Amino acid sequence: MEPIQVDFTGGGDNTKGRGKSAYLMPEKSGLKLIISIIGTVIGGAIAYYFMLPPLNFKSTDTYMFIGVVAAIFIGLLFVTSGAFLKPEYTEYVKKRSLPAIAVIAILAVVVGVGFAVSSVVFRAKTYSNIIAVNEETSFASDIEEADFSAVPVLDNAAAGVLANRTLGDLASIGAISQFEVSGQMTQINYKNEPVKVTTLAYGDVFKWLKNTKEGLPGYVVVNMVTQKAELKLLPEGQYIKYSVNEHFGKYLMRHVRFAYPTYIFDMPHFEIDEAGKPYWLCPVLDKTIGLFGGTDVKGVVIVDAVTGEMTEYTAEEVKTSKELQWIDGIYSESLLLEQFNYYGQYKNGFINSLLGQDGVKMATEGANFLAQNDDVYLYTGVTSAGNDQAIIGFVLVNMRTKDASFYAVSGAKERSAQSSAQGEVQDYAYAATFPILLNISGEPTYFMSLKDKDNLVKRYAMVNVENYQVVVTGTTIAECTDAYVKKLKQNNINIDVDIDKIEDITGTPETETPEVATKKVKGAITDIRTAVMGGESVYFIELDDKGVYYSIEASDNAMVVILNKGETITVTVDADAEGDIIEAISVK
Repeated sequence: MEPIQVDFTGGGDNTKGRGKSAYLMPEKSGLKLIISIIGTVIGGAIAYYFMLPPLNFKSTDTYMFIGVVAAIFIGLLFVTSGAFLKPEYTEYVKKRSLPAIAVIAILAVVVGVGFAVSSVVFRAKTYSNIIAVNEETSFASDIEEADFSAVPVLDNAAAGVLANRTLGDLASIGAISQFEVSGQMTQINYKNEPVKVTTLAYGDVFKWLKNTKEGLPGYVVVNMVTQKAELKLLPEGQYIKYSVNEHFGKYLMRHVRFAYPTYIFDMPHFEIDEAGKPYWLCPVLDKTIGLFGGTDVKGVVIVDAVTGEMTEYTAEEVKTSKELQWIDGIYSESLLLEQFNYYGQYKNGFINSLLGQDGVKMATEGANFLAQNDDVYLYTGVTSAGNDQAIIGFVLVNMRTKDASFYAVSGAKERSAQSSAQGEVQDYAYAATFPILLNISGEPTYFMSLKDKDNLVKRYAMVNVENYQVVVTGTTIAECTDAYVKKLKQNNINIDVDIDKIEDITGTPETETPEVATKKVKGAITDIRTAVMGGESVYFIELDDKGVYYSIEASDNAMVVILNKGETITVTVDADAEGDIIEAISVK
């Protein structure tokens, strides 16, 4: 093969650039450029199908998508020109890529400027006004006394355990082992009762292939007060065909995106109306400050989960329309907490949030939900900037209307209350749910459920907010409340509660097995052995050479990993346990 001849004077057919640096062009460069452009269009369409970005310059996903398309074009130029194998074509690729590179550079500048003009540093006051918070409130007069018929006693994990128990009911339609419970649960008010609702999901991709033609046969409702879970099968011939568990055209966000290509959507969630009809709610977001800042909800697209029919409403319509009263939330927990923190930190300006911090407050870590007046409210404690060991109050935000109220109540943080409650049942190693703050005859009180390691509710706990040493537990809410009233009386606080009325509303927690009697074994460690069983590190501890080993998983009690021979410990076990290896409940 003869060597390639390059005429740097510009007279050759395969070079460009008179008086400038020349570059070598591949054969049929025009055709290859067209192929690259066509390939970019196809690649961009595929990227759009899977990325589903809004075509909206207020969304960073849009810029990312355009950047991906530009990168596809540059990559195809390298491939079609053969520059990977022939480096002499690299300069040609660089020249042809200039438009794509320019697009990326412009996007980078726009994004940079967009974040700058949206910065809280310059717009602190505007950020603080995204949510209006009523602080002219009184806990004693504004918060109704606790109605235990509307107080949730389950968290997501506990509700999920109960929901999974309903899958056996699928036998009635011959669908055993085909479906599982979706991990996404929504708390709503259904027929004036607080419940968690969740759809079914396909067990795996093969079960999806088998069942997707019809769809999901129903959903699960878990009552947050009675702890009863029920599988709701749709009427004969109806199936949930559009969901976040589907793929391709029936995947919910793809279905909605193709109908509303410019909308910025928040995470969709599942709800049912008062007749039990299933819907997906897709909140529509807007950036209200600069280009990317001040995220807020401006409306919602409601999708019929069976037919896929979509209807759009504004946030104001959801707030005021009686026909839409069944909707329990269009504002997500994370968005409301973000907006409240903007309010709490920046209402006196950005500089004040760093220096002086006059009036600065923020939400504590964690949140829960309360049912009030047929609406769902987000609850979280509020702490000051200078003292993160105690709350200065709490905030309730309506998840449908965004109406927010702050109540000044000083006392222990929720995490401290959880620790106090768990300390009362440390022999059982129960875990406390995130507290809900209740008005018990005028006394601000944290209420929690206590769960075992299988996430089954075993007991209830109440902790006084102002004095978290006042803590009681009980196997029923009535028993717990009765003990709380007596404990307060011992501290010279008299409250009036009708215990019999509470007993009529709630029963004992739903459990698989009753609580067992325990005994404590104390002694010096004479041997420690470990083994990995079922993916868990299990420690086997012998005391005083008695030949009996007490087993416990490191995930249940982390302190066992630092125990040494000769140390004296106390092991709590089932009082009736026998054998050479006995499972320990706790180790101290």
